[in-house]
Amino acid sequence: MSETGPSPTEDHSTLERLVARLEQAAGRLRAGDLDAQAAAEVVEQCAQSAAHASAEFERLARAAASEQSTIPPAQDRLV
Repeated sequence: MSETGPSPTEDHSTLERLVARLEQAAGRLRAGDLDAQAAAEVVEQCAQSAAHASAEFERLARAAASEQSTIPPAQDRLV
């Protein structure tokens, strides 16, 4: 990790792990073989993963906005 935050690769890795957790949990729930307590635990884990993903997206959006604001006005026209 750099001093200014995670690299883009680290950002994608975090989000990919969260998506994988959510997909796995959805598969377990769809299978229908969990008892009520286990299903409730999986749903709670989904909520935690979704909250973490939301925070990651917000952080990425702030970082992108901050990065964009540091580009000189003439530079954005070259892109």
